[in-house]
Amino acid sequence: MSKQYLTTHTIDHAHPTDVFALACTHTQILSASGSSSIRIHSTADPSFPLVQTLEKAHKLGCHHLVTSRNGRVAASVGFAGEVRIWKQESGTWSETRKIVDGNKAGEIWAIALSVDGQYLAATSFDGRINVWDSLANGAKIREFETKGSFGMCIDLSADGRFTASGHENGGIYIFDNDTGRLRHSLPGLVKPVRAVAFSPGGKLLAAAGDSKIIALYDVASGEQVANLTGHGAWIFSLDWSDTGEYLLSGAFDGKVKVWSIDQRECVATHTETDKTLWRVKWLPKTGRNEGFATGGANRSICLYREATGG
Repeated sequence: MSKQYLTTHTIDHAHPTDVFALACTHTQILSASGSSSIRIHSTADPSFPLVQTLEKAHKLGCHHLVTSRNGRVAASVGFAGEVRIWKQESGTWSETRKIVDGNKAGEIWAIALSVDGQYLAATSFDGRINVWDSLANGAKIREFETKGSFGMCIDLSADGRFTASGHENGGIYIFDNDTGRLRHSLPGLVKPVRAVAFSPGGKLLAAAGDSKIIALYDVASGEQVANLTGHGAWIFSLDWSDTGEYLLSGAFDGKVKVWSIDQRECVATHTETDKTLWRVKWLPKTGRNEGFATGGANRSICLYREATGG
């Protein structure tokens, strides 16, 4: 059964350069780009007004930006290698910490936050996965080793038990955060992996990249349980809906797709632009209607809502 989504709003010229990162809270959408500022729009108002700009957040621009699931903590990484931790109070964000670890440009790439924002995990150019206590003292508390290939993406499971990373050589790893050991080295994707995402319940891991397919893995066994095919270009971004029923994907050719996990098939495809989509994110649910946002090389943020109340 297909689903229909309508473009409800477009934030034109959201940034002066490519929008590389989007992150959501219950009432806001944060965005970052190749320019120095992070911008925050309200999702509680249908016009999605700009409510705050974090000026000069990253001098050379920002390539990754994430929020904790509780919406109180954000983390951002700049092209110069700097990592900043932000906290939200009454809808306003302020910097609370820098992660200082002798980082050089490119040393820290993709990042993920735990549900409460306490822990920050990051990939590196040489395949290491580092974890810091971002709120207490910014100290590194864990380091995972892989086979040395550039870490392109990372995610933390909602229950905090697992860290997953995807790498340039096609490697996908799941680490046990309690024991510090490698749980699974996953097969199936031989080309660069640009996105990994745990389902909300932590039972499945989705992974995608230059192979143009989305692989689904059982986290407990490490078994590949499905391939979702339909994209004709590199896949840069994945995001699960809150219920885990649907998976969102964005690709190099500007196409965004919604996948039904039960049906194992694409139920909606939209093309707002033929330019690269760097990031796609589900929006906070309003009533019974789902919605999502896309950001990419057209420098705009497009917002969609489900066409029916179903």
